[in-house]
Amino acid sequence: MKLYKICNKISLLLHALCSAAGYFLIEAISRHSFTDAWTYMTGKPLVFAYNAGLIFTTSLIVYLFRRRTFWRVLVSIFWLLLGIINGVILANRVTPFTGPDLHLLTDGMAVLNKYLPSWGVVVALIVLGVLVLILLSLLVKGPKYQRKVKFRYDLLLVVVGIAAFVGITQLALEKRVLSNYFGNIAFAYEDYGYPYCLGVTIFNTGISCPRDYSEEEIERIEKTEDNLPATNEKNQPNILFLQLESFFDPTLVNYLKISEDPIPTFRKLMKEYSSGYYKVPAVGAGTANTEFESITGMSLHYFGPGEYPYKSILKETTCESAPYVLKNLGYSTHAVHNNEANFYGRRSIFPNLGFDTFTSAEYMAEENDKNPLGWTKDEVLTDEIIKCLDSTEGPDYVYTISTQGHGAYPEEQLIDDPEITVTGAATEAQNNQWEYYCNEIHEMDNFVKELTDALADYPEDVILVMYGDHLPTMGLTVEDLKNKYLFQTEYVMWDNFGMEKKKVNLSAYQMAAEVMDRVGIHEGNVFKYHQARRNTKNYQVDLETLQYDLLYGKQYTYDGENPFERTKMRMGIYDTTLDSIQVVSETDHTYYIQGTNFTPSSQVKINGEWYDTVYVNPTKLIITGKELYDFDRLSVVQRSNSSTRKAMTKSHDRAVYALLADSKWKLDSEKSSSDTGSMEETDTASEMESTEDSGEENSTDNQ
Repeated sequence: MKLYKICNKISLLLHALCSAAGYFLIEAISRHSFTDAWTYMTGKPLVFAYNAGLIFTTSLIVYLFRRRTFWRVLVSIFWLLLGIINGVILANRVTPFTGPDLHLLTDGMAVLNKYLPSWGVVVALIVLGVLVLILLSLLVKGPKYQRKVKFRYDLLLVVVGIAAFVGITQLALEKRVLSNYFGNIAFAYEDYGYPYCLGVTIFNTGISCPRDYSEEEIERIEKTEDNLPATNEKNQPNILFLQLESFFDPTLVNYLKISEDPIPTFRKLMKEYSSGYYKVPAVGAGTANTEFESITGMSLHYFGPGEYPYKSILKETTCESAPYVLKNLGYSTHAVHNNEANFYGRRSIFPNLGFDTFTSAEYMAEENDKNPLGWTKDEVLTDEIIKCLDSTEGPDYVYTISTQGHGAYPEEQLIDDPEITVTGAATEAQNNQWEYYCNEIHEMDNFVKELTDALADYPEDVILVMYGDHLPTMGLTVEDLKNKYLFQTEYVMWDNFGMEKKKVNLSAYQMAAEVMDRVGIHEGNVFKYHQARRNTKNYQVDLETLQYDLLYGKQYTYDGENPFERTKMRMGIYDTTLDSIQVVSETDHTYYIQGTNFTPSSQVKINGEWYDTVYVNPTKLIITGKELYDFDRLSVVQRSNSSTRKAMTKSHDRAVYALLADSKWKLDSEKSSSDTGSMEETDTASEMESTEDSGEENSTDNQ
């Protein structure tokens, strides 16, 4: 009893100590190391104290109740579970658990299966069950505070605590102990702590309403665009964007000694064509944000820190973009990406950006052409880009996202006889990382040559903008770089019809407007704004206001109604067809499935059931172990490469008798077409799943 009284008197101090200890445990779990947590605590004591203070402030709620033990345990479990979730997620991907990820918690088993093995799921469920029982027991039979709760005073304590913490937060931001802008969400979590960063990504999202926001203000901004010339609709070249994963010039790193130039083609093109530095919104990670800026012309600077619009606002609405604007001029719009369709949720987001087609890795015959880390090589993209151009008679807009340069880069030497060798880094492990990286971007540079050579002879006018989405994940600092800037790569604006060469530095959100301006296209509110207002007074202030109106405001720009409808985007350029079956072995029931546009992601379905399928080539698959009968129904389905393995598109269902050459039910060739039309289901090669994956990055995502 005496101990109880002592603890009661110093309960606030004990709360503070427990909050600090709990926070240390959370960081140890997140960083997968008690040593790293200790280094963080001792190296950044103010940041550590702030985050411990955040946990302490949330724990003040216990003073409003008599069953304080229950509430103490509940708050502790809440924070501990958040720490464990972040630790598990970071063990499977590079990006941490953020506010937009909270909706995943409603997915229950799907989330557990994504990040834990089957035995881990069982253990997790058992632990959760035990915790629930403990909480119920404490709620019903747990000890109570023996004195009367002075609610007025205790509530005042909570309010004062919250107010004090708000003030401390503002002071920490002013003194730059904390930051409200994250160029790299993973680095931000390491620098500013998990609780703070999680809170920011939950509560600070979107674009805040500008003080002077009104219809009159939007009209004023729009008037500044009146001097732009009319669009030249006769000049409509194909417009291609190529976003190269983690691509930049490693010779800009001061300490590196590289045996030969890893990017000779890109460097040559920079000298011969329009080029310059490309300011991007992220460093080391954040592919989707550079992508967002390049497609929409909107700056990420005005969004919440570390926010991915692909995970927030674009899940809810369509957005003015280059694809939508160009579609109004007769362009067909395509996206190409040599990774899974659901990476960053692109399969569900791209229709809200106006894309007509999306060719992901699941629709590429060469998707299994991998680099040592398992990323599909960029050289497969050349044919896919040409397919997009060939698929229409009119002009095309093609946005391509590469993946070969993706990290994390290996600390051991994976390449036995590297073409390019690297020294100069502080450790052998770092030299190995840089050597791997340089050899990968050298292959990407070869791909750039292959692509530009192919497009040079293309019978239509083509503009190709190439750039790196962000610096590689190498822990680079400003002091390490000759150009002294981390948020910067380089671009080339290549063409095959002789555009004037210009040397100009651009931000990612300015590039689409620049390209359109060069070819006489003056359309789209954001793009016209950049064309008219770049480098003018109040450029950034008015851009923020315009972006707010388009995405979060009353849309005065559109007279109050969003004109952009979600597209019925098709996956892949061409349909998968199922044409015939050939018996290979009647003994073990082996069959050739013949058709068109098969890929390694193709899988046969028989009577609604999945069967193991071997990919041979784009026209042939093999199944074995299942005897087929005349009225069995077959289809070939393109399955997602994500962990869910969802069906995305499928061929027409066909009955065996219509496919098997020697079937007694086989109709003659003159009637075969009517057979498939009258007796077969006529499912189109359409999207099979309306519900998308969560947009989670896969297990190694640090794009």
